[in-house]
Amino acid sequence: MKHHVTVGIDGSRESLAAARWGAGEAALREVPLRLVHAVDWPVRPAVPGLGREGADRWADEALTEALEDVRSRHPQLEATIRCLSGRPAAALAAEAADAGLLVLGSRGLGGLAGFLVGSVAMSTLAATDTPVTLVRATGRPRNAESAGYGEIVVGVDIHEAGDRVLSFAFEEAARRGCTLRAVHGWKLPAAYEYVPFFDPDNERDIGLSVTQMLDDMLLPWRHKFPSVNVISRAFMGPAGRHLVQSSADADLVVIGRHQRRSPLGAHLGPVAHAVLHHAAVPVAVITHG
Repeated sequence: MKHHVTVGIDGSRESLAAARWGAGEAALREVPLRLVHAVDWPVRPAVPGLGREGADRWADEALTEALEDVRSRHPQLEATIRCLSGRPAAALAAEAADAGLLVLGSRGLGGLAGFLVGSVAMSTLAATDTPVTLVRATGRPRNAESAGYGEIVVGVDIHEAGDRVLSFAFEEAARRGCTLRAVHGWKLPAAYEYVPFFDPDNERDIGLSVTQMLDDMLLPWRHKFPSVNVISRAFMGPAGRHLVQSSADADLVVIGRHQRRSPLGAHLGPVAHAVLHHAAVPVAVITHG
């Protein structure tokens, strides 16, 4: 059975952008699209001042508007809507359990877009193993509306088992027929801070070693996806900054994260936070496992 693409809808510009991007992705994958809205009653609805009946009607209108929009762009796409009950993060995570991808809107700098509260997207990330793509309401979603595709950038951690991250990135690049840029950021071991006379050759040797480790990690995936043009580079410095810089002309950034749940919220790590807050393109977040 083919996995569908699920998109969270809350009536905002961000969620409409997510619906358009998700529709393009569903069309690429040749799978159904499901648009969902989560209502946590009697908690305050997404639009203040609405009663239960008004909130339900507003949710139906928001879903219908998004459905009509994506159908006008993808008339052959199988698309449905669904209203969920319960706390949005938990409801979205449960809905995503049998989906191949969950797509949510992102407000960018200052935080991620919520559905009822601002923390919903972050909480959803912490609650699901399903790949999640966050989309901003900026520009035109090229994967849905143009004949060509820009490159995909993937952040590679050579110290982690990155099979899920690389599998997702290579599959996306193969679908689009586009270049995949693999980026790894590294830094000198802490012990070098205490070396009074640092030999620059050591930095060069470490850089060559890291580059070789990156190439070795990518090699089996190059063989598995021979049609994908892969460009790889290891940078010395913060990985998040290099990923954001590398994504300037990309269509999608793919990053990994550890699956750690906590009552205090999602633990995404500094790299994921930097990319989610500063990358202007959609960001796919994949759990390492």
